[in-house]
Amino acid sequence: MAEAGSLRSALQAVVDREEPALVVELTSSPGWRYVAAEVRADDRSAGVLMADGERCFLVDCWARDVHMASGSTQDLAEAAGALRAWIQGAGVRGLVARWGFLRTWELAEAHERGEAVPARWRMMRRSAARGQDADWRDLVEAAFAQPRLRALSPGRSLFWLTFSRRAEPPVCHDLPRARPLGRGRFEVRSADGRVQEADGAAGAVAVILRGLPDDAVPPRHL
Repeated sequence: MAEAGSLRSALQAVVDREEPALVVELTSSPGWRYVAAEVRADDRSAGVLMADGERCFLVDCWARDVHMASGSTQDLAEAAGALRAWIQGAGVRGLVARWGFLRTWELAEAHERGEAVPARWRMMRRSAARGQDADWRDLVEAAFAQPRLRALSPGRSLFWLTFSRRAEPPVCHDLPRARPLGRGRFEVRSADGRVQEADGAAGAVAVILRGLPDDAVPPRHL
């Protein structure tokens, strides 16, 4: 690494042995000029960052701005091999099977299958079911019961249940959101800042549905 002068140069030298056409670039963070690098192709990217105080390379793989796999290795050739495989189109399961230092997760695999919205609902409902807040659980279940909301990607921002037209970044911020106020009361906030209160989760969901823009849900879900 010292001889190469930077992680980018060292990675490029390793990559050139197998894939000379692959260009290793600097990241957008100026302070990481010597300790970080990335590769990009189409809608995929992968980055490597050197750990502080030890020989360790942190690898992250992305597709359409979604985090798909992550891991660390002491072997620069392993890091370069994983980057090359990802950029060349490997699926996440095949990637982590071939490069054992990487891991992936449920949502990443769902994104790859085109099933991110159902996966986000499963995770949201699972988390709500394990929690202690009955009002939050009721709100999530009442929203999931409505086909128009079930077609949207759910999220949680502090105490708010949010909705987006898409699961991939950039998420939408123009749809109504709701939060429990306690004792079965809920608040619904529209994108224009209007606030309404409702009794019960079903009442809150009814307010959300009334405030959905006409183009919020794809026609096939109507």
